[in-house]
Amino acid sequence: MSDRDTLSRRRLRTWLRLLRLTRSTENQLREFLRVEFDTTLPRFDVAAALFRSGRPIRMSELSQMLLVSNGNATAVVERLEKDGLAARVTGEDDRRVVLVALTEAGRSWFETLAKAHEEKVNQLFDRLGHRELDTIRDLVRHLEGKTDDRIH
Repeated sequence: MSDRDTLSRRRLRTWLRLLRLTRSTENQLREFLRVEFDTTLPRFDVAAALFRSGRPIRMSELSQMLLVSNGNATAVVERLEKDGLAARVTGEDDRRVVLVALTEAGRSWFETLAKAHEEKVNQLFDRLGHRELDTIRDLVRHLEGKTDDRIH
């Protein structure tokens, strides 16, 4: 086997390990949110995007932030709306535009959820210290083609 074949297989095995780790971690987070908060990871992700925006946003903008279809985002927003955690409002400049935002109850709910989520992620990665995290960050940036590692 040539060095090129060996490197190719190592890259494939690395990809599979990363995928397995990602899926395992995501599954643990899904289960945590389901059991501890009776919610889902998509609901968390939508609420996080709305919380970060700090303002009402278009559904298309929300979909782009989450890298999901408008239909997927709309379905999650509808469930959040039904629970009083999100609300749709018409645009000030154009009343045909529909924006979505977290309600006050939604912001409070998300703040509690985000704190617990951070604690769970911290627990899942508790074997990693600053040096290991810096190494992972640098490797990921290298794979992304980013070269300025001074930006954290």
